[in-house]
Amino acid sequence: MYQLFGVYLNEDFDIWGDTIPDIIACYKSDCPRESHLEMVHEINSFMGEHRDDLDSAFKDAYGQDFSPKLWGYTTASFLDELKRLLIE
Repeated sequence: MYQLFGVYLNEDFDIWGDTIPDIIACYKSDCPRESHLEMVHEINSFMGEHRDDLDSAFKDAYGQDFSPKLWGYTTASFLDELKRLLIE
């Protein structure tokens, strides 16, 4: 997930799009399908490992680059949306 947040979902996100679906579509066009599925697995693992502290674990790992709240999501709803977009 570090590639996604480090390259696409950072302060320069508008290079890739104005919405999360637009940005993820750009990521998907740049990366092979296998990478999309690996990312879904990473998200599921992260969510499973941090059932009781998802918000703080996400903030610790990615909070310097990205905040789901600024996009109208909770941490859980954002990760669920990422999975949905990556699987489509």
